[in-house]
Amino acid sequence: MYAAERQQRIIAEARRAGRVEVTALADSLGVAAETVRRDLTALERRGSLRRVHGGAIPVERLEVEPTLATRSGRLTDVKRRIAARALDELPSGGSIILDAGSTALAVAEMLPPDLDLTVLTNSLAAATVLSTHPGISLYLLGGRVRGTTGAAVGDWATGALADVVVDVAIIGTNGLSVARGLTTPDQSESLVKRAMVGAARKCVVLTDSSKAGDDHLHRFAQLADVDVVITDTDLDDDVAAEIRAAGPEVVTA
Repeated sequence: MYAAERQQRIIAEARRAGRVEVTALADSLGVAAETVRRDLTALERRGSLRRVHGGAIPVERLEVEPTLATRSGRLTDVKRRIAARALDELPSGGSIILDAGSTALAVAEMLPPDLDLTVLTNSLAAATVLSTHPGISLYLLGGRVRGTTGAAVGDWATGALADVVVDVAIIGTNGLSVARGLTTPDQSESLVKRAMVGAARKCVVLTDSSKAGDDHLHRFAQLADVDVVITDTDLDDDVAAEIRAAGPEVVTA
């Protein structure tokens, strides 16, 4: 069993039972307790579980959905590497959509101020960063603002996206799997992300490898809808091969 498969089983058991124990997991998975501890550490880093004495509990018991501030503080170096690689996908003098994910925010922070680019975003944080860039034509999508993520959602956002065509959509995701595609916990954000994917000629998904194999409640795209997945070098080779077979190019940073 690969690490990604093992970790997905751990998450499923934690959500079913409300808690997992190291010893019980080691027995059921047929691995050493130290292997389970490493898996729990990896799952905590990605925000799926919270370590407690002797095991872990699902993060849903503590926080239904991590805030933007919480997510921005996780895996900072990895996200900046992914964001830096995403700059290579931007069209010269073209147009992009930038969603409200923490890695997409890192892209906004890296954009050169004098870059000739049209940017549409539903992220208050990204819009604040880009509003002082003289080279960028900035469009802020309207709607109800979710306090958890600082994202504008609802009919105003999806309606505006229905009437535009952009070169590239830069999209983040809470979960990614070959079976379920791209998923996120909140329905309203899922609908906006889906509209963003539909409005773009090219879809680039930014995700750290810890989200591979994780599924959330609302799907906003299939992997076949994605052109490029940019992730980090910790992604298992077999998982990367499965993602490529489903359609998108996989690039590690």
